[in-house]
Amino acid sequence: MQKREATLTRTTRETDIRIRLLLDGQGRAEISTGYGFADHMLTLLAFWAGFDLELSCKGDLEIDAHHSIEDVGLCLGQALADALGDKAGIERIGWAKVPMDEALAEAVVDLSGRAYLAYSDDLLPAVIAGEEKDLWREFFKSLAFRAGMNLHLRYEHGLNGHHLLEAAFKATGLALKRAVALTRQGVTSTKGSLD
Repeated sequence: MQKREATLTRTTRETDIRIRLLLDGQGRAEISTGYGFADHMLTLLAFWAGFDLELSCKGDLEIDAHHSIEDVGLCLGQALADALGDKAGIERIGWAKVPMDEALAEAVVDLSGRAYLAYSDDLLPAVIAGEEKDLWREFFKSLAFRAGMNLHLRYEHGLNGHHLLEAAFKATGLALKRAVALTRQGVTSTKGSLD
């Protein structure tokens, strides 16, 4: 079986990102974004997805983490799309519901090539780990649109922002693990293509 992996770099005036993604990995992550909370969340996603992920980002954190985390979402989404190639044999759809103490989040993904994000963050506090909660909507939007993924992410219950996001990242990882699993023959679509 051919390795499903991707390596890419992205350099702008705001960020310099390097990423290597192996879909059929062991859940090992080496993450360095300069924002420790994001490193923690991305490590959780990789672990629960079973991806090996090496990611470094040098960004303009003197402003805030927005550019870095949005661009990390873009790069991770692109790496996922590149590693999937023609998507032959993948399950395509995956879902998971994950608790973290009082918090509960659900993620449903469809690697259809049709990008969409359904996301409501009403339960998240305005600030989490020193950054505005909007940062995470922008991350998930960038990830979904660059990957060509339909992503529905719902925070069902919770009081603690860290717990809510941790449940969401774990759920997204598990949903991706199921969606990229090679369980089918050909492309999983009645129309014969995924785009």
